[in-house]
Amino acid sequence: MIQMTATPKNIYQKCSIWLPMSILLAFISCKSSQVESSPEPEITQAQPKLQDGLSSSDSLEFVQLLRARESAILDYRESFPKDIEVVHVDLDLSFDFANQSVIGVARLLLTPHFYSTNQVRLDAKDYEMGRISLIQETENVKLSYQYDGSEVRIYLPDEIDRGDFILLELNYVAFPNRNPTAGSSAITDTKGLYFIDPLDTIPGKPTMIWTQGETEHNSKWFPMVDRPNQRFTQDFKLTVPDSMLSLSNGVLKSQENLGNGLRKDRWVMDIPHAPYLAALAIGNFGKVEDTWRETPLGYYVEKGFEAGAAEVFKNTPLMLEFFSQRLGVEFPWPKYDQVVVRDFVSGAMENTTLSIFMDDLRLDEREAIDSEWDYIIAHELFHQWFGDYVTTESWANLTLNEAFANYSEYLWNEHHYGRDVADLKLIAETENYFYEAQSKQENLIRFSYEDAEDMFDSHSYSKGGAILHMLRKVVGDEAFFESLQLYLRQNALQSVEVHDLRLAFEEVTGRDLNWFFNQWFLDKGHPNLVIQADYSQPENILLSVYQTQDLVPTRLFKIPFEVSWYVNGQRKAKTFVLERAFQQFALQNADSVGLVYFDEKKEILAVKSPSFTPKDWYTQFLESEFGVGRYEALDSLKEAGDEVLLQRAIKEGLSDSFTAIQEASLLALIGTPDYFLNDASLEETVFDLVIQSKDNSVRSTALDVLAANFAEKYGSTFKLLLNDPSYLVAGSALSGWIASEGGNLEPEAIKRFEQEDNFRLVIPVAEYFLNSGVIGKGEWFQEKVRSLSGDGLYYFLGYYGEYFSRNPSEGQEEAVKFLLKKMEKDSAVAQRLGAFQALLGFVDDPEVLAEMSRIAGLEQDDFVSQYFQYFLSSLEVEN
Repeated sequence: MIQMTATPKNIYQKCSIWLPMSILLAFISCKSSQVESSPEPEITQAQPKLQDGLSSSDSLEFVQLLRARESAILDYRESFPKDIEVVHVDLDLSFDFANQSVIGVARLLLTPHFYSTNQVRLDAKDYEMGRISLIQETENVKLSYQYDGSEVRIYLPDEIDRGDFILLELNYVAFPNRNPTAGSSAITDTKGLYFIDPLDTIPGKPTMIWTQGETEHNSKWFPMVDRPNQRFTQDFKLTVPDSMLSLSNGVLKSQENLGNGLRKDRWVMDIPHAPYLAALAIGNFGKVEDTWRETPLGYYVEKGFEAGAAEVFKNTPLMLEFFSQRLGVEFPWPKYDQVVVRDFVSGAMENTTLSIFMDDLRLDEREAIDSEWDYIIAHELFHQWFGDYVTTESWANLTLNEAFANYSEYLWNEHHYGRDVADLKLIAETENYFYEAQSKQENLIRFSYEDAEDMFDSHSYSKGGAILHMLRKVVGDEAFFESLQLYLRQNALQSVEVHDLRLAFEEVTGRDLNWFFNQWFLDKGHPNLVIQADYSQPENILLSVYQTQDLVPTRLFKIPFEVSWYVNGQRKAKTFVLERAFQQFALQNADSVGLVYFDEKKEILAVKSPSFTPKDWYTQFLESEFGVGRYEALDSLKEAGDEVLLQRAIKEGLSDSFTAIQEASLLALIGTPDYFLNDASLEETVFDLVIQSKDNSVRSTALDVLAANFAEKYGSTFKLLLNDPSYLVAGSALSGWIASEGGNLEPEAIKRFEQEDNFRLVIPVAEYFLNSGVIGKGEWFQEKVRSLSGDGLYYFLGYYGEYFSRNPSEGQEEAVKFLLKKMEKDSAVAQRLGAFQALLGFVDDPEVLAEMSRIAGLEQDDFVSQYFQYFLSSLEVEN
């Protein structure tokens, strides 16, 4: 599962009901009443006695401590008991598109895990349950059961013991749309199975069915024990329209033509996997075939987008080879398919042998030129080892799935694109975590949570990945990957908890690593470090390091770290270990040094405050051999207030070997015309990047700089690049060309771009219409708002709302209805936010404002809800 947003989601802890303090203190200070003896004595709950002489504040602290200790017991989320194990699932499914239901016959092979039992409990959410039978050699025995709409309890005629196997058959109709609930920031809905435009009533949207089982949502369409510590093999028979393809886990064994436009496909998965990883996708897909060694690969997407899919997923075989070699465990499954669907409720999902992706990856051949989706493809692929082959035993241990998948993005970037790219991506991940940590700090492995969906946060993903990177640096590369190999081999096709990972690392390294796992996996927070260097003895610099985090909620950390410096361009470094709140380290550097760097490679998950001047940052920018070090220095110079040094760094940055620094330098030149007056050579350097850079993002940003500062001068260049193969470049060229005309551009000149559907061209056209006061484009805005998706739609919604607020007669009522529906119903956080922002242009209408307030009250995502309420409360004050 990929997490697509970095917005914080609060995890609410269960709390006791607080009585008035005087009553409460009196209550807990009373002794238990003495009970007279009787045949059936009354059981009383003993109350703790407070010590004499406690003040009221001491008593309050005692009560709070008591409640915290009780909560630690009462709120503990244990791994689900394995009373019954589902060994094999045989499904025969057909689909009622009109009623959006699943008609199923399920045969489940079951066995007790240890204890004998005469009943079976299965998850089965929102079914109409029919006959349930015990399948025997000579007869099928009808069984009694109780069903409450969520689970079914089946009563067996005889008790079964460990080692016994029974086969149950359940006839049912599942209704996934009934009783939907909100999901999380990573998984925004819980229906389990989704019908997309089932009756083909939405122009341009294909009919599809797909599933999303994580966390425990596959029981919305077939019955089983829907817990991650179960594993079963499966045999799925899917009756589908013969115009469509079906996809599922495992291998397609047969296809049977049933007539009447139907076909039955049989998919067999003969290697056991967890329930939430079972999946299917049905649609009129085009297929791109590929292979890795002898393993068949398939890339499925809507027809007409096959060429784009071939480009988007082209690195899959390279990733498979790299991960298999790096882990020492070959890809463990018989095939690997990847399918792009409409309206997916997450970024992507790592179903065993069948990963499902959101429609942002549905690109045509030209759009795919600038595809930057390797990270999500690597993430889901790595899950096939970490999550599918070895699976977390409980959602409390979710990071054992997601931290590894998150870190796979670093590993792939490091291998394929270079360390600088990988390091910068890791910085972005740590910033995700730090942002979330402002509102909550949780143990990485945490057994107290309100809902399993709340585990899908930046702690489990971003912090987890950063911790694995630190673990790699603590033990070294060879030990790190050998430990992962041992972990995978020891726990193959099993459920795991965090101690399994620690023990594998300890077995390989021969080191006690409890200190690392205790502070990073089993505790919360992160260090805040203040670093000061004393240069009074340049040959033996004294480094002082302070841990300044609040030690009430957060522990002190043991932190191995590296200090580095440069002598005549040669990098030197020493490693130390911080073990106290304040510690000093004599570097004994020998050579006279003017500046040293604490954690130059940015490998420690900590908020660091070095005592650097602007000159120090500039020195770091010039001499650091790591792209992430130079990037940090440039970014810090922007905030340091020294314009002279910043301008020098920008000029150097334009020719830096790391394209991210080139782009950051270019962005700093937008809105700073004085820089060009001070240094005429900057303009030529920027123009050279437009023409010569091999990176389309750099070329695009360089065009934006020219448009912001010299639009009229470079009109011919903009016009020349309107047909560039890259939409990134062409979109910036279009914006520049429009700006170069200085408001003299006629609508006819822009007409040829009105037919484009890529948002990088649509946005400049929309902006031109608004800035030039063009009217009569209501239908165009309505068409584009329905053709765009993902980031492009989010950016477009603002222009869409603005156009209809200015031109109400062209369809304002329809636009408002569209935006209100999107604000309430869209599964993507970004789209709900975008719709809300667009609706702010219509709040003068009390009915619109009232409806926005109603929808805001229904919002389940904490960050989005707070965002809505902040602006709505401001509007109420104004009114």
